[in-house]
Amino acid sequence: MALPSRAAAAALLLLGLLRSAAAGCPAGCACGGDTLSCGGLALPALPRDLPHWPRHVNLSYNKLAEIDPSVFAELSNLQEVRLDHNELSAIPSLGPAASSVRALHLHHNRIRSIEGRELQPYVTLETLDLSFNDITEIRNGCFPQGLLIKELYLGSNRISTLEPGAFDSLSRTLLTLRLSKNRITQLPVKAFRLPRLIQLELNRNRLRLIEGLTFQGLDSLEVLKLQRNNISKLTDGAFWGLAKMQVLHLEYNSLTEVNSGSLYGLSSLHQLHLSNNSISRINPDGWSFCQKLHELILSYNNLTRLDEGSLADLGGLHVLRLSHNSINHIAEGAFRGLKNLRVLELDHNDISGTIEDTNGAFTGLENLSKLTLFGNKIKSVAKKAFSGLEALEHLNLGDNAIRSIQADAFARMRSLKQLHINSDSFLCDCQLKWLPQWLVEKQLQSFVVATCAHPESLKSKSIFAIQPESFVCDDFPKPQIIIQPETTVAVLGKDIRFTCLAASSSSSPMVFAWKKDNEMLHNAEIENFAHVRAKDGEVMECTTILHLRHVTFAHEGRYQCVITNHFGSTYSNKARLTVNVLPSFIKTPHDITSRTGTTARLECAAEGHPAPQIAWQKDGGTDFPAARERRMHVMPDDDVFFITDVKVEDMGVYSCTAQNSAGSVLANATLTVLETPSLLHPLEDHVVSVGETVALQCKATGSPPPRITWLKGDQPLVVTERHHFTSGNQLLIIRNVVLEDAGKYTCEMSNTLGTERAHSHVSILQALGCRKDRTTVGIITIAVVCSIVLTSLVWVCIIYQTRKKSEEYSVTNTDETIVPPDVPSYLSSQGTLSERQDVAIGVDTQQPNGHIDSNGMCQADAGRCPDVEAPAVGCRQPKLCISYNKDTWKTEDMADGMLVPDKTGYGLPVVCAECSGSTDSESVHPYPRDCQGLKTVENSHPNALSSREHQRKRGAGTSLLHAQPCNGIASGKRVETDGTLYPSNHDRIRPEGAHGSSQAAAKPSELNNLNLVRALPAGGSLKQLNVLPEISPALLDLQGEAEVEQALLPSSTAQPHDSTHEPKLPNRSLD
Repeated sequence: MALPSRAAAAALLLLGLLRSAAAGCPAGCACGGDTLSCGGLALPALPRDLPHWPRHVNLSYNKLAEIDPSVFAELSNLQEVRLDHNELSAIPSLGPAASSVRALHLHHNRIRSIEGRELQPYVTLETLDLSFNDITEIRNGCFPQGLLIKELYLGSNRISTLEPGAFDSLSRTLLTLRLSKNRITQLPVKAFRLPRLIQLELNRNRLRLIEGLTFQGLDSLEVLKLQRNNISKLTDGAFWGLAKMQVLHLEYNSLTEVNSGSLYGLSSLHQLHLSNNSISRINPDGWSFCQKLHELILSYNNLTRLDEGSLADLGGLHVLRLSHNSINHIAEGAFRGLKNLRVLELDHNDISGTIEDTNGAFTGLENLSKLTLFGNKIKSVAKKAFSGLEALEHLNLGDNAIRSIQADAFARMRSLKQLHINSDSFLCDCQLKWLPQWLVEKQLQSFVVATCAHPESLKSKSIFAIQPESFVCDDFPKPQIIIQPETTVAVLGKDIRFTCLAASSSSSPMVFAWKKDNEMLHNAEIENFAHVRAKDGEVMECTTILHLRHVTFAHEGRYQCVITNHFGSTYSNKARLTVNVLPSFIKTPHDITSRTGTTARLECAAEGHPAPQIAWQKDGGTDFPAARERRMHVMPDDDVFFITDVKVEDMGVYSCTAQNSAGSVLANATLTVLETPSLLHPLEDHVVSVGETVALQCKATGSPPPRITWLKGDQPLVVTERHHFTSGNQLLIIRNVVLEDAGKYTCEMSNTLGTERAHSHVSILQALGCRKDRTTVGIITIAVVCSIVLTSLVWVCIIYQTRKKSEEYSVTNTDETIVPPDVPSYLSSQGTLSERQDVAIGVDTQQPNGHIDSNGMCQADAGRCPDVEAPAVGCRQPKLCISYNKDTWKTEDMADGMLVPDKTGYGLPVVCAECSGSTDSESVHPYPRDCQGLKTVENSHPNALSSREHQRKRGAGTSLLHAQPCNGIASGKRVETDGTLYPSNHDRIRPEGAHGSSQAAAKPSELNNLNLVRALPAGGSLKQLNVLPEISPALLDLQGEAEVEQALLPSSTAQPHDSTHEPKLPNRSLD
C-alpha cells in the first residue's frame, strides 16, 4: 500500500508543477486548485506575475508594507485574501478585485485606524479580521453603509474609545463581533444596535462596571463573553434585552455576589460561568430570572457555606460546579429544589462535618448521578450522610484521610457504579468489618485503596487482605462522648454554660471545638481540662465547657461539641439554647370614652422572646357582648382591638394579656360608653284628691347617669316639707296635696351628651263629705292604739260594773242632747285623773231608727254619711286622746292650764273617731271612748299586733277597723264645745255599753295639726279639751298597712289654733 500512495502523490505534484508552469505560478509560491500560497517567504513586495485563476490568495508572514492594487487586477474570481502577519499600516486596496472578496485577513499588522473609504470597495465582504493591530478607536463612519460584513474581529488592539452607533451600519448583517483584549474601560448605554448579532466577545478589557441597558439592542445575542475584566458590580438590568442569550461568561472578574436584579431578563440563559471571581455568598433571590439555567459554574471563588434554599430557584439545573472554594458548611436543605441536578462537584473544599455528622445535607437531589468530594477534610462518614442520593452512580471521596465509615453508609445508593476512596488512615476495628465485604459484593473494590493505621498489628494492610475475625474492638482510640451537652432555657442577660465530657484510650491529644448551628465557633470562651481515669489508668478523659456570658437573642441556637484526635472526630448531640424575655408592653391600652353607635379602638402590643401572644378579657372574663353580636374584631397581624356599633353593655374594664413561656403581663383599660338620657318608662298623668299622696316617677337611663331636675310649669319646683325625693330625684312624692299642687310637672334629664324632658299632668279633686284615705297609716295607727286600749278596756269594765252596778241610764228618742254620765275611768281610779273629760255630740235631727243605740253608735244608712250643719251631726265627733304615764302626772306639769308633753310623759296625740258603723254589722265590740296613745312609736308595734289578735278572738262580727268614720259635718265646719263636757260631780249614770263606740287613730303627721287647749281650772283636773275636727279623710283610711313606718314619722310641728274660730257643740243637761 505504501508504494502506490507515494506514486499517486508524486503524480499529483507533477501535475501541479506542470499546471503552475503552464499558468505562470510565481517563483517560490505554491499553487494548487484555486489557491495561491505565497506565505512565509518574507517578501518585501508582491510578485508581479500573479495568475488570474486563484480564488484564495495567501500572502501572510511576509514583510509587505504596501499593496499594489494592479497586481490583483486580473484576479476576477478572488474571494479570500490573507495578508496577516505583515507590516501593513492601513487597510489595503485591491482594485477591482475587492468587489468580489468575501474574507479579508489583516490581523497581526500595524493598522492604526479604520477608514470608511478604505472599506468602501469591499461590497461583498463578509469576514474582516483586524485583530492584533494598533487600532485605538472605533468611531462613526468607520464602517460605511452597504457593507455585508458578518464577522468582524477587532480583538487585541488598543481600542479605548467606542462611540455609540459605530456599528450601526452593520446592523443588518453582523453576526459575530470580537473586541477582546483591548483597552475599553466603559461601554456606553446602547452601544450596540445590532439586532442580528449572535456572539459578542469583550474579554480582557478594562471594564469595571456594567450599567443597566448596556446591551439593549442585541435582540439575537446568544453568547456574551466578559472574561478577565475587572468587573466588580453588575447593576440592575445590566443584561436587560438579552432574552435569547444562552451562554454568559463572567470568569476571572471581581464579582462578590450575584443578585436577581443584575440577571434580570436572562430568561433563556443555559450556561453561566462565574468561576475565578470573589463570590463569597450565594443570594437566594439571585436566580429567580434564570429558570432555564442548565449549568452553573462557581468554582474558584470564596464560598464558605451553602445556606438552606440558596439554590432553590434553579429547578432546571443539571450541572453545578462548586470545586476549589472554602466551603465548610452545607446546611440541611441547601440543595432543596434541584430535582434535575445530575452533576455536583464539591472537590477541594473544607467539607468535613457535612459528611461526618449532618443528616440530610443532600436532600432534594434524587436524580443526582455524580458527586465529587475529592480533596476535602473528611475523616469519617456518617450513616445518613448520603441520604436522599438513591440515584447516585459516581461518588468520589478520594484524597480524604478517611478513618471510619459507619455501617450501611452507602446502602441506599443502589445504582452506585463507582466509589473512589483513597486513604491510609483507616481504624480497622469491629466497626469497619462490614466495609470490605460490602465492597466486594458490589464489585466496587477496584476503585478503593484503603489501608489500616490502627491497630499496630494491622497497620499498612489493605482492608481487603484482613480476615473478618481480625476486625476487633479491644480499645477505643477514637474519642467517645460520655456526658452530652443539655438543652437549656436561659433568661436574657444571664450566664450559662454547656459541658461535654469525652474519653479515649489513645495517647493522641484531643482537640475540642464547639459548633453553633453546624458552624464552628472561633472566638468562643472555652474551658478545657483533662485527667486520667483512675480505675484503669489507661483512659484519658477530657472535659470541655463552653461559657456564654450575658446571653442575648443572638446566642439562641443548637450547640454541639466536637472532639478530635488522630483517629477521628466525635460529634455530640445538639443542645438547644432558648433565651426567654418576659413580655413588656410597647403599646398599652388607654381608657377611652365612646358614644353609642361609634367604634371603640383599643391598642395593645408587647415584645418579648419568644414573641408573646396577645389575649383580651372583659371584666376578668371572656364574655364579650360585642363578640356574641359579631361586633368585635381582632386583627391577627395587627395590634388593634375594635368594637363596632358600641352599646352600653360594652362598657367595662378590658384587660390585655401578653404571655409567652417566660411569663405574662397585664394592662387594663376602661371603656366608658356615653348615652343620651332617656326614660325607661313614660311619665303618667295623675288625678288625686286633696290630702292624698301622689308619686311621680322619672326613671331615666343614660351614660353618664343623667342628673334629674323637676320643674313645675316650666319653672324650678319650689320644694316644701310636703315634697320628698328618692335618691337621684327619680321619684317625687307630694304628701297632703293641695289644690295649688295641680299643674304640669316636668322631669328634666341631662348629662354631658344632652338634655331630655318628660311631662306629667297632676289634677287635684276637692274632697266632699267622708271619703276613704288610700293609705294604710290609719289601719296601723288604730291597731297600735287598740293594742294598748283593749287591755285597759277589760279593767275599766270590771271597775265600772263593780262600783256602778246599780246605776243605769236609759236613752230615749228625743231631740234633746243626750249626755252620758261621767263614768270614772280605770286611770282615774288610780288617782291620776280626777275627772274624765269627753265630748258629747248633740243630735238635732232624727236618726233613721229614732234613737241612739245603747252601744253608743249612731245608726245611719250603709255607705251614706249625712251632710248636715254643725248642730245636727250624724256621727260622734272624733276625739283627741292623749297617752300618759300615771307615775309622771303631777300638778306642776300644768302650765297655764295646758298640758306639757315634755314633762308629763304624754305621747303622741291620737284622734279617736266615734262613728256609726255599717248597718250590715251584726255587732260591734265594746271600745272605750278615750283611746290611749303610745308613749313611743317603737313600743306600739307589739301591742298593735296583740290588739289585732285579741280583736280576732273576741268576735266574728264587724270589726272596728271596718267601720267608716264620719265627722258628720261639712268640710271646713268646726264644732264648738262650751264649758266642761262632763260634770265634776260624777252623778250621771253612763248607759250600759256606751263605752263601745268605735274609735280611729289618726296619723301622726296629721296629728300635728291638732292642739291641746288650756283647761279652765289649774287645780289638777283637766276641765276642758278642745279638738280640731278637721281631719283629712286619708287619716281614717284603714287599708294601707304597708305604709305604717312612714305614717308614724312626724314631718312637721303642730301649730296652735285660735279657739275662737272653733265651732262649739251645744251643751244640754239631762232631765
